[in-house]
Amino acid sequence: MYNFLYFKDDGEIRKPWFIENSKLPWLLSHVAPINIWAIALGPFVWCRGELDEVTKNHETIHYHQQLELLFIGQWLLYVFYWIKGLFIYKEGNTAYRESPFEREAYQNEANLEYLSNRERFAWRKYRENNNNIT
Repeated sequence: MYNFLYFKDDGEIRKPWFIENSKLPWLLSHVAPINIWAIALGPFVWCRGELDEVTKNHETIHYHQQLELLFIGQWLLYVFYWIKGLFIYKEGNTAYRESPFEREAYQNEANLEYLSNRERFAWRKYRENNNNIT
């Protein structure tokens, strides 16, 4: 199961630091192919406004993806899957949504208990272009 990277000593799920009302997502939206509301980079999540619990969970899923790939690995794979998606879908927003990292986060963002039972490297199950993932 998980180790000290994912849980604190008291058993609580490790979460990133949330920074609300930040201009960083707005700035990154000028160079990204999508309009960014919130973004997880390392131990921080920057958001244009205030985060609700579902968005916090979505971004915390990304944080755990980054932890298991030592941050830089996730960032490199994220770019790889986005470029691959561009060739397949010919459209940036669809390429973004079809990344296995985003597919895992979007499918499980409303389940606030998901991270308590999430398997390591769970994003790998979302690599195939399969809309019936369970």
